[in-house]
Amino acid sequence: MAPPRLIAHHLAHPRGVFGRFVGGLMNRHNSRMNRFALELLDVKSSDRVAEIGFGGGATIAPLLDCAAHVTAVDRSQDVVAWATARYRTAIDAGRADFRIGEIEALPLESDQFDKVCCINTVYFWRSLSIGAGEIRRVLKPDGVLALGFLPGDAMERLGFPEDIFTFRAVDDVGHALREAGFGTVEIHRPEPGTTWNVIVAQ
Repeated sequence: MAPPRLIAHHLAHPRGVFGRFVGGLMNRHNSRMNRFALELLDVKSSDRVAEIGFGGGATIAPLLDCAAHVTAVDRSQDVVAWATARYRTAIDAGRADFRIGEIEALPLESDQFDKVCCINTVYFWRSLSIGAGEIRRVLKPDGVLALGFLPGDAMERLGFPEDIFTFRAVDDVGHALREAGFGTVEIHRPEPGTTWNVIVAQ
């Protein structure tokens, strides 16, 4: 079932107290996809990891547990402020930083990251090709992306509002990643009947 419109708006751009509440809902709803994506990403202790669109921040702590450094980017100023306060110790230790930014112009240097994680945000990209290109730009040449999302046909069946979410076909996302320079693009699901998927690209 699709979320109510008010919640859907905050999924796209969390703001204020209610946005923080929606962030908690996101964390619970996305928990299985988050775990599966992190398993596929296979983060090492030497890895520098970027998370693009971290929303409720559920993956930040698990990433900090295994990565050398985590940089997290979100377009919501409120989300970045909450995370900055919550993870102040990691920031002060030089192991994390949080930045405001959009996928179409990531505030990150090129060839900096071993891994990139991006969960349930592709619906809010204005351009698949630009977003894929930006992720390829900030990854090291042998870097790995884990991109999790619910395909457009499933979103349509569930009644997600098309004026808030852009429905993305798996083939279209894969094509954009290949065009951006990813040589290997693999689609993973925990079980054959799972409606969502995680694309691993390198």
